[in-house]
Amino acid sequence: MATPVVTKTAWKLQEIVAHASNVSSLVLGKASGRLLATGGDDCRVNLWSINKPNCIMSLTGHTSPVESVRLNTPEELIVAGSQSGSIRVWDLEAAKILRTLMGHKANICSLDFHPYGEFVASGSQDTNIKLWDIRRKGCVFRYRGHSQAVRCLRFSPDGKWLASAADDHTVKLWDLTAGKIMSEFPGHTGPVNVVEFHPNEYLLASGSSDRTIRFWDLEKFQVVSCIEGEPGPVRSVLFNPDGCCLYSGCQDSLRVYGWEPERCFDVVLVNWGKVADLAICNDQLIGVAFSQSSVSSYVVDLTRVTRTGTVAPDPMQDSLPPAQQPPNPSAPLRRIYERPGATGSEPQRVKQNSESERRSPSSEDERESQAEIQNAEDYNEIFQPKNSISRTPPRRSEPFPAPPEDDMATAKEAAKPSPAADVQFPVPKLEVLSRPPVVTSTPAPKAESAIIPATRNEPIGLKASDFLPAVKIPQQAELVDEDAMSQIRKGHDTMCVVLTSRHKNLDTVRAVWTTGDIKTSVDSAVAINDLSVVVDLLNIVNQKASLWKLDLCTTVLPQIEKLLQSKYESYVQTGCTSLKLILQRFLPLITDMLAAPPTVGVDISREERLHKCRVCYKQLRSISGLVKSKSGLSGRHGSAFRELHLLMASLD
Repeated sequence: MATPVVTKTAWKLQEIVAHASNVSSLVLGKASGRLLATGGDDCRVNLWSINKPNCIMSLTGHTSPVESVRLNTPEELIVAGSQSGSIRVWDLEAAKILRTLMGHKANICSLDFHPYGEFVASGSQDTNIKLWDIRRKGCVFRYRGHSQAVRCLRFSPDGKWLASAADDHTVKLWDLTAGKIMSEFPGHTGPVNVVEFHPNEYLLASGSSDRTIRFWDLEKFQVVSCIEGEPGPVRSVLFNPDGCCLYSGCQDSLRVYGWEPERCFDVVLVNWGKVADLAICNDQLIGVAFSQSSVSSYVVDLTRVTRTGTVAPDPMQDSLPPAQQPPNPSAPLRRIYERPGATGSEPQRVKQNSESERRSPSSEDERESQAEIQNAEDYNEIFQPKNSISRTPPRRSEPFPAPPEDDMATAKEAAKPSPAADVQFPVPKLEVLSRPPVVTSTPAPKAESAIIPATRNEPIGLKASDFLPAVKIPQQAELVDEDAMSQIRKGHDTMCVVLTSRHKNLDTVRAVWTTGDIKTSVDSAVAINDLSVVVDLLNIVNQKASLWKLDLCTTVLPQIEKLLQSKYESYVQTGCTSLKLILQRFLPLITDMLAAPPTVGVDISREERLHKCRVCYKQLRSISGLVKSKSGLSGRHGSAFRELHLLMASLD
């Protein structure tokens, strides 16, 4: 595979707290790239406008966590499947529940809207795939063939086929009109997480946890190519609208692939972690990722991404005779989809055997489902009016502006003279260092942050200018070697003393930890009176929630209060993580114990537990004021404090 050219064209757009509990699913509107829907463990479906902080609408009615959500192409309907197996469809423009569909016996793992007719496909943990008619509230087909959970469903652009990917390592293609399987594509060695149809040709792409992407010819039903060596499990892929390339959302990067032959056109570094969904609008790729209750959105400028076959030529291919040359990727190789109109052929209906699959929702179900409009202005802007001549916002919205530092770096690169404009040097490795800081002679005024970030471009207490070549000015003495070494060693001895002391303290805590007494090891760390030791220990304890006990909370909570007030970002983040674990595991127990009436007789263990609950409650009340005061901050800290503030609402 030819060496790709690495570029840096991405930036983080926004981070929001999407739900009061963990986010379990999300989806981007593919038509606009501006509408985001999230499903959470709080049994709600929330709708957001990208780059706006407030929720537009909250949809209720599910009684279990929402495991899958999907928007239809015009972004007028949304379907959500829950952990209990129920499916609900809402009309966003009418702001009401449209259908409740019952029939699956396990949680819903995947959903998709038919591109033309009013049909929804659902895949479940029960290994079944069902095709639903929204108008008639019933199941049209039930497809059986997978042996494990169905993770992804996609309709073909012409609406005649349905592709399914499952944990049984297979991809299957179903004929909707005949109601039977057309072909099965084996080859993956791990669960298949995503499938995607080419927008024009008879081609299908599938991504798996085995870190491979396979391309399948839907005329010959055979593999076209296989791309290996992904940095992690493939969870999100998307073809470019003109079909020239495939985007793969990898761990902290976006990769651009071709398939005949297989090659990587470009790699864009994006710190989005595990991206969940992708959309393209205005030559920008929008990616969204979620972690716990937070959702982050990122933008990649596709005008600065290589999307066609401009990879460095391969001398082995150049030496081949014309008959053996690889095909031109821009030439049409396969049949093109024939897209029917809205009145095209519908899937043939068959007689149903299960009464539950034909059951329409009862009036109680529909009364329980509500659409709570939380931001009327944004709602009216996006979803109203339904039949207007020009939809607002327009289909072609303005692209998201790049951040200022990205523009400055671009201008700086443009100003550099090119030593050889006609020579291109290949990048030897995919791993690229992070963007160096941009240094200007007159930096823009910026408020000094009270928090020292965990990742920094330069060390604290040292100036980069001390190590850069000095601009020669007449009558200025040159920097001698001794002066340069003294600058480099500034604070070195002090740092060695600090690290040596910290190492001894950690050895002391570790000696107690090996005895298996977690409480005593935490007490010893607190007695040392060094927050850095407490942070190191909490980072270990936070990885295993079962280590937390009520008596441990009484010792740790005062330390958490100190961490939340620290100037170090890593300390604050560790404190927030520990406090969230305590609230999720012990707050219901504490409130129940304090609200319970006194018992008759003497119960020593209960009295001890009640005393610990009172101590924890008093400390949590003290911390709640601090959390509330910091919930208005922006960025990652603000999101963490707002989430904690919601969890601590019962203390007020």
